Amino acid sequence: MICVSLAEKDPNVCLEILQKIEMAEIRLDLAELSDEDIMKVFSARKKLIATCRPGKYTSSERMHKLKLAIESGATFVDIEYEAEDDYRNAVMVYAHVRQCDVIISYHNYEMTPELDELERIMHKCFELGADIAKIATLVKVNRDNSKILSLYKAPGRLIAIGMGELGKISRIVAPFLGAEFTYAALTDDSITAPGQISYDRLNKYILEIMQI
Repeated sequence: MICVSLAEKDPNVCLEILQKIEMAEIRLDLAELSDEDIMKVFSARKKLIATCRPGKYTSSERMHKLKLAIESGATFVDIEYEAEDDYRNAVMVYAHVRQCDVIISYHNYEMTPELDELERIMHKCFELGADIAKIATLVKVNRDNSKILSLYKAPGRLIAIGMGELGKISRIVAPFLGAEFTYAALTDDSITAPGQISYDRLNKYILEIMQI
């Protein structure tokens, strides 16, 4: 399954996009949606991930937006691996009470750590209470892809993908190795993470592999 990462600021346009795809991540830190807009979008009866990365909003503002998305029907909520315990636990409890799965996500925009460190981080995600662990790291050499994709040998619900130009291949093959889903941009001009592939191209690549 392909999850399209969206940062669309117009809720009506966002809803139009959701009619054409199966699943999406709503980047609340980038979309700048009002409370009413969040309720409208997350009531769309689609598989949606609520994500609000640090930076633009305070922790209390981020928690408010995520809780509102969960109340309105989010299927998943994404919490950063580095989040403070109180913040993470509050969002996680709120989500689980409302049958919303928790993704704990680790991002490294500078490098891909060695495999044993990646495994430690992945296991820690589950220890912290994740339903799904997400590992996304910058691929500098092809060997980094091997390290990332080796994580799929372990049990558990996992998304492990590489970022950057060399990491694109990991986004294509991840679904065939057991990834819960893989991420795409809506178009080449709307990426929300380095190395994202447009939805149409990623879907084409996956279908071609399935036909081999």
